[in-house]
Amino acid sequence: MQAKYYVLVLTAAVTLTAATGDETAERLRRAATVLNTLTHAGGAIRPERIASADCIAVIPGFKKGAAVVGVGYGRGFISCRNGSNWSAPGAVRLESGSLGVQVGGEDIDIVILSMDRNRRSKLLSDRFAIGEDASAAWGNGKSAHDDPNAKILFYGQTKGVFAGFDLDGATLKPDESADSALYGGKLSNNEIVEGGTKTPAVAQMFAGSLAQASNR
Repeated sequence: MQAKYYVLVLTAAVTLTAATGDETAERLRRAATVLNTLTHAGGAIRPERIASADCIAVIPGFKKGAAVVGVGYGRGFISCRNGSNWSAPGAVRLESGSLGVQVGGEDIDIVILSMDRNRRSKLLSDRFAIGEDASAAWGNGKSAHDDPNAKILFYGQTKGVFAGFDLDGATLKPDESADSALYGGKLSNNEIVEGGTKTPAVAQMFAGSLAQASNR
């Protein structure tokens, strides 16, 4: 009976791991699509912004809380420059208790650009508070909101339409379960990004989108 119990537990664990891996792969695909959309010719993110960015975080389908107004949650990936290339992606969670979304109830795709190399270690830490650890400005290539002096620029779209919102008070944290699904072990985002970790096959589409965005 005890042996049967262990088999059931192991089977459940394997099933959960596979499901987490599938979800992570799908999120990577969606993140790649978001990058392609926002960085293509005429998109919200101007090529010089990508060229100047030290790190990029992509959160596809950030959800504004319905039961508690203003609460938001999303999962995505972060990559930082490693010379002329981009690092393997680390998984992140974006949480906010005060996201001032201007479009009711829609999921929002978010791209965050960190323009300051000196903030990288904090950005990859257990908790990075936007507005506290770095001031942020809403980026839009067609708008005066695109502040050239901002340390953090963020962009959003909902169903292909630019979305105005406020990220002050939001926090970026590691998504440990997604990192484990990607790399098969306990690696911190700092180790993934700074340690020369090889980009897994499932993340190649996302890596390709980053490379294309950098070369536009």
